[in-house]
Amino acid sequence: MPLRMNHKMAVGIVYVLAMFMSALDGTIINVALPTIGEEFQIPPAATGAINIGYLVSLAMFLPVAGWLGDRWGTKRVFLFALGLFTVASALCGIATNIAALNVFRVLQGIGAGLITPVAMAILFRTFTHEERPEISRLLVVPIALAPAMGPVIGGFFVDQLSWRWVFYINIPFGILALLIGKAYLSEHVEPSVGRFDLKGFVLSLAGFSMTIYALTQGPVKGWETPEILFTGIVGLVLMVSLVIVELRVDKPMIDLRLFEDPVFRTMSLIGLCAAGGLLGMLFVFPLMYQHALNETALQTGLTTFLEALGLMLASQMMPWSLKKLGLRCLIIFALLGSIITFVLIALFVASNPWLLRGLMFSVGFFLGHAVGVVQITAFKHIDSPSMSRATTLFNMQNRLGSMLGVAILASFLGTSSAKGNEQVNLLIYQYALMGAAMFLLVAFIIALRFKEKTADTDHQAEVSLQNMEKVE
Repeated sequence: MPLRMNHKMAVGIVYVLAMFMSALDGTIINVALPTIGEEFQIPPAATGAINIGYLVSLAMFLPVAGWLGDRWGTKRVFLFALGLFTVASALCGIATNIAALNVFRVLQGIGAGLITPVAMAILFRTFTHEERPEISRLLVVPIALAPAMGPVIGGFFVDQLSWRWVFYINIPFGILALLIGKAYLSEHVEPSVGRFDLKGFVLSLAGFSMTIYALTQGPVKGWETPEILFTGIVGLVLMVSLVIVELRVDKPMIDLRLFEDPVFRTMSLIGLCAAGGLLGMLFVFPLMYQHALNETALQTGLTTFLEALGLMLASQMMPWSLKKLGLRCLIIFALLGSIITFVLIALFVASNPWLLRGLMFSVGFFLGHAVGVVQITAFKHIDSPSMSRATTLFNMQNRLGSMLGVAILASFLGTSSAKGNEQVNLLIYQYALMGAAMFLLVAFIIALRFKEKTADTDHQAEVSLQNMEKVE
């Protein structure tokens, strides 16, 4: 390639491109589902399968991503997953019937399940713990911008071009990431990876996918239906069995012993609860804004987009904030600010629109600090041989946290709605937002109980920032 860049810059660019593409896909499709249903002449309920296949296949392959990266090489597995996701996106765009689209979405889910843990492992192996406050600015870009841009971009494509462009948009990002990754990424094969954990793979494959299916479809089909009861109970039993089996295996696919590290354990739990609160709020708010307040989809998308701007500002300020407040104080401050903001949104959602937009911006600002600190701190004591499995475990529980937040709040809205076609009233949505704040309250309590040697952690953070300033 004629343009030369250093290895670390290339890793950062590839990470942002891949994660932006993957994160965008999670929200951009939602606004296109009604149009897809009309074109393929299927009822609205049937369009849910387009997302179900994607989520279940992602859940099936997420647990094995770390082992595959260590065994076959992180660069090789990452490029394969990225290529699969890109090709599947193109195939989704040219699908001529709903059956083909569902198959191609499953392929997309497989690629997405492998991309995230392997990409994060590459990133954290490339940058030292002292350098990670700086790369937090990269970490938050795909997390913040892509999900918020999804509904806006998707709405534009559906209105002005075609629903097929919600898939075609992935192609240029994927090709660029593949070219840079092929040229600049370094291969890493872990010699101590051990044999393939077949029992763990089978249990995680069935347990994790059945659990995700029950969580996503329970609010839609009803938790009391035989299908949901069966998949939910069996999935839970398999997940418990997975824990027992993995703790007895010398080289497990899902290394639960990593939770023995208090920093990784605490940051993981905070991340899980924060994901549940944020995704739950982002699920409830658009429904409330459109159904209870009768705003348009575009107005809703533009309002929620301000949350992404707050996250972007937080990503730029986070190294400075960490230096001034220290790890524990910053997390506590950020979570407390998020809880207060969630409550204010619930109380004043029907007031001045600009007040609401300011509150959405504040959500991004506070949670951006919390998420950024959690991600760079969680892997502080994780060595290179364990990095792939740590990123896999971290992403698995974040995915579960997101699903739990959406499932619990969706079920609350479903059980609170009136019979027939009557809409849920504003008060019920406000209660649901308070429920989202409860996830953050749990994270806040966990942060308060965090007793790691903060002086040492703060010192390391200050050294990191001093080194960063010298480089700048």
